[in-house]
Amino acid sequence: MMASLIAVPAQAQSQSQTPPKFTTPAKAAQVLEANVAGRPTPPPVTDKENLWLLDLSTGGRVTIWLRPDVAPKMVERIKTLTRRHFYDGLLFHRVIDGFMAQGGDPKGDGTGGSDLPNIPAEFNYLPHVRGSVAAARADDPNSANSQFYIVFQPRFALDKKYTVFGRVIDGMQWVDRIERGEPPANPSKIVHAYIAADNPPAYVPPAPVAAPDLGAPVTLPGAAPATKPAAVRRPAPKAAPAKKAATATK
Repeated sequence: MMASLIAVPAQAQSQSQTPPKFTTPAKAAQVLEANVAGRPTPPPVTDKENLWLLDLSTGGRVTIWLRPDVAPKMVERIKTLTRRHFYDGLLFHRVIDGFMAQGGDPKGDGTGGSDLPNIPAEFNYLPHVRGSVAAARADDPNSANSQFYIVFQPRFALDKKYTVFGRVIDGMQWVDRIERGEPPANPSKIVHAYIAADNPPAYVPPAPVAAPDLGAPVTLPGAAPATKPAAVRRPAPKAAPAKKAATATK
């Protein structure tokens, strides 16, 4: 089943809304107040069990703060698949400039997922701001599986229609470099995915691609063939004077 993000015009959200002020990194990443009665407490941004690391082919490591307090099933799915190395090598197959980058599909065309069951909707209060990470799905609200998307620019019209389960807190510059297209001509990919608590190795940039062998030089029509420069002649060294043969003394 197609697991593709359904875009909704962002203009549905009022642009006159006053942006909130933040005093701590945790509140900045959470966006809304944390002191609402009955609301589970989010994990600290230093909790390695809830930090998802994506090493991208665009040049660096992205750190995503996972939110099991609002989307426990989707966060658990991300952890399970990551530890199975499911995401290693997968492409960002749908990337819309000014909107989002979508990946997590083993087929690379938006129709694939993992071998695990789909996840029921966990729509919550987290908004679609820059760096938000949410579960992609088909028309059925309960069809999220392995695919996800990272938001480039706010798209508040999608709030409470898709499960937001995390937020980029470091490395957004590498997300911005993801190749655009539906699909991209030269798609960017997840080189490796890790959970920080598993003590992953440091980021290693992909090996540079070797330049193709273009073969022997080609002479264009009408061009004079290349000639080798004339050899420089040097004077031959003078011969040393011949030595007289030794003769016996009479």
